[in-house]
Amino acid sequence: MPKRSSPNHSSPEPCSARPGFNDAESPLSWLHSRKGRDGKPLISDNQYLAGEKLRADFERAMLSGRTTTNWDTAGTGSRGGNVTADISDGALAARQRYHNAMDAAGPELSPILRHVCCMAAGIEAAERALNLPQRSGRAVLGLALTALARHYGLLGRTGAGINRWGMDGYRPAVPELEEA
Repeated sequence: MPKRSSPNHSSPEPCSARPGFNDAESPLSWLHSRKGRDGKPLISDNQYLAGEKLRADFERAMLSGRTTTNWDTAGTGSRGGNVTADISDGALAARQRYHNAMDAAGPELSPILRHVCCMAAGIEAAERALNLPQRSGRAVLGLALTALARHYGLLGRTGAGINRWGMDGYRPAVPELEEA
């Protein structure tokens, strides 16, 4: 694996051949690293993980627009008409996971998830693009990330409804049926 010098040039660290994601440019990383008036991060660990999982699926699914020419089909005789047939099974699975997550968030909350988590737009830019009132984007994003974390199973039980009577680990005794 090739080595890359760290910014202080003191010790080389391994790097991959593929470019990574710059956390410094991520609105989610910024929100997660900043603390509110109460001393807690602006978004919780579960909200941050849910947003990062959505972004990773978005990137694996190749849903962002290309900024350069696609040379993958050059000289292969492919006409490029069926884009779905040209992507890998992993990208198709990521696309399905992405769409399931956006469906779970709902049509009201999924646009802000796409703008902030996937497209790395700032909250103010997302507010303008979605015609949200000023200073409301962080609250709407928080609701959307919570719905996303619930979809991914990152949140504990909500306590809604009674699933069973008894303590954790309780197994009722079931008598065997007599043969008639």
